[in-house]
Amino acid sequence: MRPHVLELKEFYTTRRGQTARRVIRHAVRALWPSIKDEVLLGVGFATPVLGIYREEAERVVALMPARQGVIAWPGEGKRLVAVTEEPELPLGDNSMDRILLLHALEMSEELHPMMTEIWRVLRPQGRLLVVVPNRRGLWSRLERTPFGHGHPFTGGQLTRLLRDHGFVPLRQKTTLYVPPSRSRMVLRTSGLWQKLGQRFARPFGGVLLVEAEKEIYEARPVGKRARRKILAPSPAPAVPAGARSARTSN
Repeated sequence: MRPHVLELKEFYTTRRGQTARRVIRHAVRALWPSIKDEVLLGVGFATPVLGIYREEAERVVALMPARQGVIAWPGEGKRLVAVTEEPELPLGDNSMDRILLLHALEMSEELHPMMTEIWRVLRPQGRLLVVVPNRRGLWSRLERTPFGHGHPFTGGQLTRLLRDHGFVPLRQKTTLYVPPSRSRMVLRTSGLWQKLGQRFARPFGGVLLVEAEKEIYEARPVGKRARRKILAPSPAPAVPAGARSARTSN
């Protein structure tokens, strides 16, 4: 069952969530050290990571599934987030330079239509970065965190999924070796856990990241659909899961 957006937000305010965010941000930045003057889209609940690129990207946009619900982001200034249906993203063809999926693939109830839409809106040779729970890791086995919900992946499963939808996998990385514990001692020593995991337990990190490139040699029908502008939600705390359309902010 997909966690509600407020549950996701609450998790990332906890010490355990802050540790997970810091580790994932570091791994994403290592794969994408710079996206200067590019347009970045985050799908799912990607806002814990998107913020690191706001100052350098040409534009950063977040889309959150209607069944999950949406919260205003960022906390101040112009809203850069909208609610959407997974099988129909409100974006033009080939309009995004990069797409980041976080708390998206493993939660999706319409996985293949969503992947088709991701392919459609990503420009030729654009980069996709998928962040999912690792089936071999501890985090996917505990429902007390968002990584314990939905469908975790192995590297092979994720690679096959990407290839099946017109993407060429480029690089793979595993991270989040700190145990999913609430213990302050464990969380304070997260750096040590990361070093030990990378050296002795590389396949068993809690999170799997795979970077892929859009395959431009495969002809894909995109069909006829109405193009909608990206709309930011109202400054209310959250739009309930199940909402069907974007809200416009004031």
